[in-house]
Amino acid sequence: MSDLYFETHVFCCTNQRPEGSVRGCCASKGAAALQAYFKQRVHELGLSQRVRVNKAGCLDRCEWGATVVIYPDGVWYRLQTRADVDAIVDQHLVAGQLVDSLRLPNRPAPPQP
Repeated sequence: MSDLYFETHVFCCTNQRPEGSVRGCCASKGAAALQAYFKQRVHELGLSQRVRVNKAGCLDRCEWGATVVIYPDGVWYRLQTRADVDAIVDQHLVAGQLVDSLRLPNRPAPPQP
């Protein structure tokens, strides 16, 4: 273990937008339950000394559903099911492999003036 409190931070968006919002929101897509399960799995596997799973406000990727970002890796994922959480925990956090099927596409660079 390093001198840091945690080596990895997982931020799970649980933002709630008003009903009918064009962009939708993570909260209406089960984000709170998925975040709780994510935290549970990290604890069950004994990773909680090095991995911190937190709730986050809006991560501005609402169109993709419940989203998470893992730092310091800077990798963004979408979650729809507990199986998605299991895949990210097992493959990314334990084995160090990206889960390409759940990754969000890169955001395009802003236009240059």
